[in-house]
Amino acid sequence: MKSIITVTPAQLLIITLFSLTGMSCGSQDAVSVKKESSLTASQQLGKDLFFDARLSSPAGQSCASCHSPKHGFSQPNQKLATAEGAVKGLFGNRNVPSIAYIGFTPKFHKETEDGESLYVGGFFLDGRESTLEDQATKPMLNPVEMGIANEQALVNKIKESGYEKSFDSIYGDGSFNNTDKAIQIISRAIADYQRSNELSPFNSKYDAYLTGKVQLSKQELNGLKLFEAEDKGNCAACHPSKLDKATGFPPLFTDYTYDNIGISSNKNNPFLNNPAKYNAQGKGYKDKGLGEALKDSNEDGKFKVPTLRNIALTAPYMHNGVLGTLKEVVDFYNTRDTDSKWGNAEIRKNVNKDELGDLKLSDNDVDDIVAFLKTLSDAYQIKNTK
Repeated sequence: MKSIITVTPAQLLIITLFSLTGMSCGSQDAVSVKKESSLTASQQLGKDLFFDARLSSPAGQSCASCHSPKHGFSQPNQKLATAEGAVKGLFGNRNVPSIAYIGFTPKFHKETEDGESLYVGGFFLDGRESTLEDQATKPMLNPVEMGIANEQALVNKIKESGYEKSFDSIYGDGSFNNTDKAIQIISRAIADYQRSNELSPFNSKYDAYLTGKVQLSKQELNGLKLFEAEDKGNCAACHPSKLDKATGFPPLFTDYTYDNIGISSNKNNPFLNNPAKYNAQGKGYKDKGLGEALKDSNEDGKFKVPTLRNIALTAPYMHNGVLGTLKEVVDFYNTRDTDSKWGNAEIRKNVNKDELGDLKLSDNDVDDIVAFLKTLSDAYQIKNTK
């Protein structure tokens, strides 16, 4: 599965930054420039909101509680299939996705390639919000996440927490006089932070390898070869791994399309075992993903292809957290159709049977792909050999 991904305004901004410094887009030196650059006032304000645990109801839960920087901006408690919200005992019905590199996600739209229509981009695992600004405050208002009752209550909480002067200085006086306007600029500030270099440093070992700063090990190189080979892992079909030919921009390891890979339901998901008042769907709940968001059964069971950047840090895996390790994930792709241990697909319609399920990878092949995936974690330190 491949789609045509155009360069976003955010990418163009970074490319421009690199060109002004006289450096190539993928260079390790350019990454250092980005890392050291300060946040804008709006980004800093958004960061303050992102890490502020006073804003939830009850207090104690911030955006960063579920999107921890140390875990690739994903959930820190990797023993839970889904994260617990501000109210003790309430869990989300989906695994927390990483929001690292989220600023490059295109708006939700439809493309046609080789006569096939594909949905691309959008936010949340089911693409139900078109833009990052649309998405930014939704977790705050979710009753099983941050639990704030409504938009006015959110505005009041942020005002009471001492942010009004900062908003006025950035967006103009009286920024909180109108609830709709206040929500717009709150969303903008959070989105601005999520587009910042702090979430997109491009400083993994693989980035250093692409620019000739380091070499991959023999196992990692073989894993990359298997990852890209169409007759082997074929992972790059949905998780592009090469520098952009036109711009030199680093790969984002997702094509932002949607797919039903045939993952089974998660009977250990805490959400499914909560009292009925918190889980109206009951234990028979099946997550239709994009199909539910669009009210289109032809899209049932499809979820957005995630970036693989920082994938080694973001366990558990899949939309419902049913797989606990990277090796399990690669093994699932390899043997889904040949090993009964994986169970039946949660949604049997629309399962991708062309690109995974019986890849015929050896155990060593699986280990090598996992080794390569571990090179995608940010904050890699190049050893000084002098």
